[in-house]
Amino acid sequence: MKRLFILPVLAIALIAGNTTISFAQEKTVMVGGAAMYPSKNIVQNAVNSKDHTTLVAAVKAAGLVETLEGAGPFTVFAPTNEAFNKLPAGTVDNLVKPENKETLTKILTYHVVSGKYSAGKLMKMVKEGHGKAMLTTVQGEELTVMQKGNTLMLKDAKGGMAKITIKDVFQSNGVIQVIDHVLMP
Repeated sequence: MKRLFILPVLAIALIAGNTTISFAQEKTVMVGGAAMYPSKNIVQNAVNSKDHTTLVAAVKAAGLVETLEGAGPFTVFAPTNEAFNKLPAGTVDNLVKPENKETLTKILTYHVVSGKYSAGKLMKMVKEGHGKAMLTTVQGEELTVMQKGNTLMLKDAKGGMAKITIKDVFQSNGVIQVIDHVLMP
């Protein structure tokens, strides 16, 4: 019975010129109070997350918006505002100054890996690596991925640890893995 109803509606919509009909809704993930749409790119989604306003401001200050809107695919390990707040007082304000753009860019690109790494893929790599996997960041240095129970952890070049708190936020040009600490090269 439903099939008979859909066909006339589709025909009317096509005749009316509406050719962008979608019968299935996108599977979204909520991040920072906003739905993240797989049809949008990393920047288009991130700007809507109230938990990532510091990251978005830093990406803008570093001039990385165009890059993260590019084809990718990219995996972005995205620190929350709370993660940035764990840095020493004044660090973020200092980093976003024009004279510190090079340092800010180095830190931000350390959070980006070329390729699309889902949590499942990362866990498989860790298993195959007998407890750890290495990822080379866009910045050029490595991150170590480990598993603690069912949680994925990242270890940065300085020995700092970050936990993936929201996994597999798929984008049109990659995936975001939300993390609870800022990674340092």
